[in-house]
Amino acid sequence: MVSQDYDFIVIGGGTAGLVVATRLSEDPSQRVLVLEAGADLSNDPQVNTPALGPTLFGTDADWSFETEPQASKALGGSSAINAQVFVPPTNESLDTWETLGNEGWNSDTLLKYCTKAFTSPTVDESQRDTLGIDGYTLDKTSNGPLQLSYAGNQDHPIRKAWTEAFRSKGYDVSKDPFLGISTGAFSSLSSIDPTRKERSYATSAYYNPIKGRANLEVLTNATVEKILFEESRSKRATGVQYRQKDKIKVVTASREVILAAGAFQSPKLLELSGIGDKSLLQRYSIKSIKDLPGVGENLHDHLACGIAYETVDGLETLDPLARQEPEVLEKAMQDYTTERNGLLTSMGVNTYAYLPLVESLSEPGRETIKKLLAQHRPSRNLPHEIRARTYYELVEKTLLNPKEPSGAYLSVLGQQTPPVDPESDSPSGPVPGSFITIGAMLSQPISRGSVHIGSGDPLVAPTIDPNYYSNEIDIEVYARHMLYLDVIAKSPPFSNLLKQPLVRRDPASNLTDVETAKRYLRTSVTSMEHFGGTCAMLPEERGGVVNTKLKVYGVENLRVVDASAIPLNSFANLQSTMYAFAERAADLIKQDYGLRSL
Repeated sequence: MVSQDYDFIVIGGGTAGLVVATRLSEDPSQRVLVLEAGADLSNDPQVNTPALGPTLFGTDADWSFETEPQASKALGGSSAINAQVFVPPTNESLDTWETLGNEGWNSDTLLKYCTKAFTSPTVDESQRDTLGIDGYTLDKTSNGPLQLSYAGNQDHPIRKAWTEAFRSKGYDVSKDPFLGISTGAFSSLSSIDPTRKERSYATSAYYNPIKGRANLEVLTNATVEKILFEESRSKRATGVQYRQKDKIKVVTASREVILAAGAFQSPKLLELSGIGDKSLLQRYSIKSIKDLPGVGENLHDHLACGIAYETVDGLETLDPLARQEPEVLEKAMQDYTTERNGLLTSMGVNTYAYLPLVESLSEPGRETIKKLLAQHRPSRNLPHEIRARTYYELVEKTLLNPKEPSGAYLSVLGQQTPPVDPESDSPSGPVPGSFITIGAMLSQPISRGSVHIGSGDPLVAPTIDPNYYSNEIDIEVYARHMLYLDVIAKSPPFSNLLKQPLVRRDPASNLTDVETAKRYLRTSVTSMEHFGGTCAMLPEERGGVVNTKLKVYGVENLRVVDASAIPLNSFANLQSTMYAFAERAADLIKQDYGLRSL
């Protein structure tokens, strides 16, 4: 039975929301309500079966937002539909948070919270060599709710071949990457339970084990329309208005309203509630509670692009699943249902590498990068340009430092089918054959976009403009990372898995120079949907929205604890960083109120 009064109201039952609600409800004296717009899909096989995650895109589990011409909705949020990739942030990407003006937010702090969120898998000594992890000691201290594994076929040769290829180039890792990593190649973990072979995510790991707590209520299919404020000088958040089954309801919070609706919805709700750029709010006749121009700005994302190379005969890939071959699908379903093994136990992402811009290590390369950086440097002194220049200088430092990575590389056991140029002969769907895709991710883009309301109607989707490639340095740097994919594909022993000379799935992916790489990036790049930064934790004078305790500037009893508050995206996939961020957010709230922990 839903009450009308709570100590804490958490808006959003995704990764951050469920972590924070679980931790706050450890104190039985606190009444916690979670309002989630989606349904509870924790019993849905499409959610639980690792390889079926992509089938949820475009369904009711997904918000299906569209950007301006140039994304998840279910209990558990994006953790219920992501690719289960669980890789660490780099030390440098976390340390930049403190450099930006957020004292105490650095790698030393955040990596401790990473290990609070997950439990590392137990690995037999006999498997360490095949898994490519024989070169370092595994972290034994993690004991958190998420259950991680080296998913899929652990005897597959790709992990060892990848690790040894990079080791020969001096890019190996000497310890568990979650103990701190800068550059190097490693076998990646997945948020897949090693015993059940099911997705381990915010709902199954955090919420389901404690869903019987009397002081915690989770209300699904409840869409929050705005945050309510006390009409006094303090501008204190007092509750929320939400819609459920076409009925408008109000609940109050005696302590705090905690916003965890995501990089798109959190800024939208702030603006609908009167917090944001005053001129924008006036346009839609919304009373201004706090003029905060940084709301909805600083949107950034990771772009990814890959090249699929044909494998040697007999190598196991997920290509038959992509082609939906009936006999293979039937066997895969039977293997998974009866034995919990086979092709459905993994999305096929087994390896990662964090590398510097290798070309810039030579003197001519460094001079080229320096020239490009000088040409595109922000110069004026308006507030948003001060923020842009701050980020630019951080990226500049990274690109010119051979010990700091600027790109993430990964392998996928199967062909990826990216967008194609309609004027080309590139194949648009799965083709016959077996492939390994090697991909590159632009880890630290300079370009920034925005997300804002386009109406005062809470049922209208926000206007999203990622503004990809708006700073030309992004595509210049990215093109150079793409040229390194062939180097990886030709490096033994990884090259032994691919037909030589290389056979590409798409002739357009034969990248011969920077210009062909840029052309391919403009037609075939995709979003990793790692959106963040739209309610950034930054000093207010730099366009920040929340302070280092994640409290919204200029109002009381309102915090933002999701990816929108992350000032700069972590180096690769956001999942591990987001769990750590939410764990620390919960601790900050508990400390403020002297709450108990289990």
